[in-house]
Amino acid sequence: MAMALAISGCASMGPGTIGRDRFDYDHAINKSWKQMMLLNLVKMRYGDSPMFLDVASITNSYTLEAQVSLGSTWASGSSVAFDSTALGGSGHYADKPTITYNPLSGDRFTRSLMTPIAPGVVLSLIQSGYAADFIMQLLVSSANGVQNRFGAGARARGADPEFLTLCAALRRVQASGAVGMRIDKTKGAELVVLILNRKKMTSALQQDRQTVREILGIRQSLNEFHVVYGSAPANDTELALVTRSMLEILMDIAASIEVPDAMVAEGRVLKTAVFDTDPIDGFKPLVRIHSGRDKPDEAIVAVPYGNYWYWIDDRDFRSKLGFTALMMIFSLTDTGPAKGQPIITIPAG
Repeated sequence: MAMALAISGCASMGPGTIGRDRFDYDHAINKSWKQMMLLNLVKMRYGDSPMFLDVASITNSYTLEAQVSLGSTWASGSSVAFDSTALGGSGHYADKPTITYNPLSGDRFTRSLMTPIAPGVVLSLIQSGYAADFIMQLLVSSANGVQNRFGAGARARGADPEFLTLCAALRRVQASGAVGMRIDKTKGAELVVLILNRKKMTSALQQDRQTVREILGIRQSLNEFHVVYGSAPANDTELALVTRSMLEILMDIAASIEVPDAMVAEGRVLKTAVFDTDPIDGFKPLVRIHSGRDKPDEAIVAVPYGNYWYWIDDRDFRSKLGFTALMMIFSLTDTGPAKGQPIITIPAG
């Protein structure tokens, strides 16, 4: 039996593990990545230090050993004659994964978290199908001087009313299919061009395009204009965006986490900022994160911190979409591999 096990195991050990391991590791890494992101947001809300640890590699090895023994003994004498046989077997199976982690620190931290996102990335995400109002509120601090809301730190402020009007108009123009982008190369440099044009336009679409150009101070006759990074345009043919870094995005989302009143009363965390320009029915965060004493039953991701649980409701599709987009954008900002050798390698078997 042991020999049969060894033979069958050797025949299917490699191919037979792919389907199981690939999906199991994918599920485990994805779940831990969501938990780490949420936990770091909660840490930032409480003024704690975030820590990002990437799973750099997974190396798995399997061992299957079998041993069979067979023995026989025979003896004879004047008064006693006997014989005996013995059959034995043993087997050993081992699964030994080695997982390597890379902490996000040093130059990689600066490059990934503190570098503003390129304006071209903002337009590319809108072009790929993400809602224009969501991307603008998440990634842009100002557009031609029109300020977005920011809920954290010394720069906390409400959004200019024109910014929300701009986002809503861009979203409707996007839905009509009239938003596009093009990359022009001038003297070796890439220049992003935003296009607001469509052959057949309704009066409502024409009004939205006019609203966009009026708020941004762009010449009304233009259907195409250059997009650059900056706080102010050089002329009326440019859209100057001050984009956020990943750290700013995380700070802004963390600032809207719902925290227990007891934590605020004890001075452990600041009360959620409220501004005069917020909607009358209250500010609706792009990612709504709840808190409570008990572990939630319906959550896409939940983590404990202190004596409370923090989670994103699985029935809140808007927040789930926002959280997924946040993780994807975080991955996009990691512009290169870490230098040097991995810091932590753990045999997990």
